[in-house]
Parts: sequence; C-alpha cells; structure tokens
Amino acid sequence: MSRSVLAVILASTSLAGVPALARPVSPDVLEEIVVTGRTTAVTKTDRSIVEIPQSVSVIDAQELEIRLPQTLNEALGYTPGVNVGSYGFDTRYDAFFIRGFQATYTGVFRDGLRQLNSPSGLYRNEPYGLESLTVVRGPASVLYGASGAGGLVNTVSKRPTDTSFAEIEAIIGNHDRYQLNADVSGPLDASGKLAYRLTGVVRDSDTHLPGYPDNRAFIAPAVSFSPGDNTNVTLLGEYMTSKTGASAAYYNDANGITDIPSGDPRFNDFDHEQWRAGYEAEHRFANGLTLRQNLRYAEVDAELQYAYVTDPTTTPITRGSGVARDRHHSLNIDNQAHAEFDTGFISHDLLIGFDYNRVAYRSAEGFGGVPATGPVPTPALTPTVRQTFDQTGLYAQDQIEAGRLGVVAGIRHDWLDARTRQPLAAEIEQNDNALSGRVGITYDLDIGLVPYVNWSSSFEPNIGLLLDGAPAEPTTAEQVEAGIKFQPAGGRALFTVGVFNIVQKDGVVFDASTGINRQVQLDLRSRGVELEASVRLLEGLDPSAAYAYTDMEIREGAAGTVGNTLSATPKHSGSIRADYMVPDTGFGLGGGIRYFGRSYGNDLNTVRNDDRAFVDAVVHYEVPGVEGLRLQLNATNLFDSEPVTCASGYCYRDQGRTVLGSLRYRL
Repeated sequence: MSRSVLAVILASTSLAGVPALARPVSPDVLEEIVVTGRTTAVTKTDRSIVEIPQSVSVIDAQELEIRLPQTLNEALGYTPGVNVGSYGFDTRYDAFFIRGFQATYTGVFRDGLRQLNSPSGLYRNEPYGLESLTVVRGPASVLYGASGAGGLVNTVSKRPTDTSFAEIEAIIGNHDRYQLNADVSGPLDASGKLAYRLTGVVRDSDTHLPGYPDNRAFIAPAVSFSPGDNTNVTLLGEYMTSKTGASAAYYNDANGITDIPSGDPRFNDFDHEQWRAGYEAEHRFANGLTLRQNLRYAEVDAELQYAYVTDPTTTPITRGSGVARDRHHSLNIDNQAHAEFDTGFISHDLLIGFDYNRVAYRSAEGFGGVPATGPVPTPALTPTVRQTFDQTGLYAQDQIEAGRLGVVAGIRHDWLDARTRQPLAAEIEQNDNALSGRVGITYDLDIGLVPYVNWSSSFEPNIGLLLDGAPAEPTTAEQVEAGIKFQPAGGRALFTVGVFNIVQKDGVVFDASTGINRQVQLDLRSRGVELEASVRLLEGLDPSAAYAYTDMEIREGAAGTVGNTLSATPKHSGSIRADYMVPDTGFGLGGGIRYFGRSYGNDLNTVRNDDRAFVDAVVHYEVPGVEGLRLQLNATNLFDSEPVTCASGYCYRDQGRTVLGSLRYRL
C-alpha cells in the first residue's frame, strides 16, 4: 500500500477535533493501522465504534478518495440499511432512505448541526469538501432534536491541519465532464496556533439527458486558532452555486414509464445558490469540564424552470411549463457542557446541552404553456407560502462505565413554534412539544466481543404544508435494537450484526414527482437485520461487505394499503467492495457490487420492481519518481445498466455508466 494512501487512513480514524491530513508515513506504522475508528456523531463525545450501543457506519477519507463520489447519494451507496436508488437518476437532491424511512429533509447534518431545508430549497453537499461521513441508524433525537426514525447522516467538513498540505486534482469524464479540485492547508504562524484551509471545486458537465447540465462552483474556507492551550476555535465557511436540470423524469402513462422525457431542453434549469458561515468553540477547564458552542448561519436560493407532458399523443407533444422559487435562511446553535468524573468504581461522561434551530422561508410558483417552437416564456411567479420554524431543545446524557458494563442514557425535551402564512388566508400557528430519549447497554466480553441493546425515540417536526394547505403534525417513532460488535485483537477487522424494530406514527410521504407532502402513514413499522464487515486481510487489501433485510409494513394508512409493504423498499439489499494496492508497485485496483432486491412500486402493492445490481470499478497508479502524483480511473455502473424503479406509483430510470479519469498531485 502506498504511503499517501496509508496516511489518509490514519487521518480519518477520528471525527473528533481536527484530524491530521495525509502525510507520508513509515512502513513501520503498518502494524498500527486498523480498519475502524472513532466518532462523535452518536453521543457527541469521542467514542470508539465498538463502544457505541447503536448501529453506526463511518465512511472515511480513504474510501471517499478511492470511490470519488460526485454526490452524497453515491458516497452512501455501500452502507447497509441505506437505500439511495428509489428515484433513479436525479442530481437535484440527495434523496435517500435509512431503514426504509425518508431522510431527505431531516436526515442530513453538517458538523453536528442539522441542515434546515424548505420544500424546494434543500442544501447540497459537495463530497470533495468532506473529511468523512457517519451514518447513525435508528432514532437519534435525544441529542439532535428534529431527525427521522431511520437515523441520520453527519457530514464532517474539512478542517485546517497543523502541517502544510496542498493538492490539485483534474477530472475528465464522459458526457463532457470537466472538473478541477484544489485543497490547501497549513499553519499561519510559527507557533502553530493559527491555521487555515481552503477547498474548492469548479465543474462544467453535461449528462446523458439533453439540456440537463451538472455544473458547480464551490469554495470552503476554514480557519482555526488556539488562544491558549485549552481553547480551540474553528471558523467554517462555504459558498456554492450550481446548475442542473430541473426535471430528469420521463412521462408516466397508465402502463408505467415511457421513453418520452417529461422535460424540454429549452426550459429545464435548476439554479441553486447556498452559503454558510459559522464556528466551533471549545474550552477545557482543569477540573475535567469542557464547554462547547457550535453555531452556523446559512442561506439557500433555489429556482426551478421545468416542463411537463400534458398530452403525449400530439405532434409535437403538448407540454406545460412551471417555475418554482424557494429562498430561506437558517440559524443553528448548540451549547454543550461536558464533564468526566468518577463516583466510586463508576466512571461518568456527562453531557448537558441546549440547542436552537430556526428557519424562515418563502416559496412562489407559476405555470404556463410551452410553444411548439422558439423560446419558452417564463411564467409569472405567485407567492404561495411563507413559514417560520423555531425549535428549542434541552438535553442531558450520561455515559456510564462500570467494569465491562457500559450504559448510555439520555433524555431531551423539544419545543416547536411554527407560523405559516398564505395569500388570502389567516395565519396558521403550530405549537408542539415532545419528550424523547435513549437507553443503551453494552457488555465487553473481553475477547473483542461486545453485545449491545438500546431503546430510542425520535421527534420530527415537518416543515411545509400538506395537500390541503395545513401544516403537518410532528412525526414520532420508537425503536428497540440489539446486536453484537466483534473486533479481534489488533483491530484489523470489525464485524457488526444488529436487529431492530421501529414503529413510526404520523409519517409524511413526499411525492418526488409532484413535490407534495401527504401525512397518510399513520402507523408504519420497520424491522430487520443488518450486517457489516470491514477487514484488512493483508497489506494493501481492504475488503468490506454489507447486507440488510428491511421489512416495512403499513399498519395504518391510506385505503387499500393497510398490511402492505411500503413502496420502493427492497427487503434484501447488500454490497461488497475491496481495494488492493500491489506492494512496491504504486498500482492498485478495486471494485464493488451494489444489490437492491425486489420491491413494490406503489403502496397498493400492485406494481412490482425487479431486483437490480450495479458494478463499480477503480484503477489507480502512483507514478514512481514523482512523489504525490496519482492517476485514477473510476467507473460507476460499469455495465451500463438502466433499470426502471417505481416509487409511490411514479417510475424512474437509473443512471447509466459514468467514467471519470483523474490526475492528482499532492505536496
């Protein structure tokens, strides 16, 4: 395995604090490298994965580097229990499910703070700007407040490093894809107390759909400074503008999907702009008490111009046009007091926190026609809704260790205040509050085997309106989970098995084809089994595998759906991948297979989806004599499979083969 790749592994073994970035390492370090790491995403304190009484997966810097994902969905593609394939090819949003539950709106967090969204104004995530991702499966509201029943994904921004580092990467792909990545970091003063990082992406790209680009410009500055030995402050910023198509759908008739594109290349633009600025501050006292405050302010401006088929039998096809614009701003603050102490033979890791989340958005829409020839006139925008959402949470958690026994117990209370204003209608006020909690137990058998059990709950306020124009009631859920984590001596492997049962009440269904929320899943149950394995068999060979069985039953819902399986939820899914570095050659290759089993295309279970499998491959080469120069070729969906998937009665096509060639030079 090459030195630079090994350094990336070392850099990504912790999500807490500011990890070191890739630097050359000695071959003597080989024996110390493990396949697992630590994370702060589950308990907001630094913990080894095997110590956490809940299912969790970490996608580290090494995996991001090798797989070269272009979207968050691609980055999550090999994670057990995560379904990223329900809506086919669609780069507008990161739409995915965890344990069968939709996580698009409330399941994505950035640096421990929720990314607050509006109906069409969702934050986008640039994978090159991330150090790692952690997937927490199962309810996690006790620390994070508004989040879904299936779990959440916490993305970690790149941070300043204490040693100088720089890289530039050029990417060329099919469909005229041209992209340039750059990343530079290091100290700003001789003492090392002040450091910076600047990460950027510029991309110009078409896709396999006419009139559907995938362009982006991204820049993320970061500065960290330490006024004293016990104080750290990190400033994090980001600005991104992107342009994609507004519709990747095909027209659906009574028999399912057709070969007729729903959109029109003359009027198919989605302009998206977002920015954020915030900080993370920490001060450690001599008595073991640590105070932290994380804050972020962000804005999103999204405008869609799209067309849709109204009559496919005419020549030319008759289409209508639509425009939608969302603008919103949000504020997140999380305050924490963290203390470590002992009471007799029992050690405590106590966390008390208070957080506040606010989002205010306004939406407007307009509709018109599409002429047979010439430019398509833009319909006038009509204001449709304004909403403000304020959520306040108070939480406490204690992690107890008594010999081999570990206990995590937490409780939280949330207060929600939402106000909705529509034209020619009275203001709608919504006030809710809820109690959520978690109790988890682990027992270390001292042979690397750690069984665990947990109970947890979630509280998910729903931003936006339902079909009837009223705000949705909060969605709640409870989970019971049990499992075993096994890490043999030496840390070169980690095996996890978990079984779970989740019951969700008052679920909101998002129909991606119409953008309409419907609160019809009044009682939804998910139960299943998940297995994950990461192994380092020998020097340079790092295979991993995952499997999930997910049984989603609608126990109370719309007429004709009770007792049925939720649409687009395969009972069986799995993946296997590996990467091998040929010793002393600089040459490496790898690949993987992602599998999604059969599912239903609607909640009535009258439409069936076939099973699907996708093959990915990678070849990389570190040029001898030019340290830091790396060539890489990635192929996603290598055999160009484009199956059809239906969800909620609407059908989509998967993306075909994508090939990316990259050249990276790292100092």
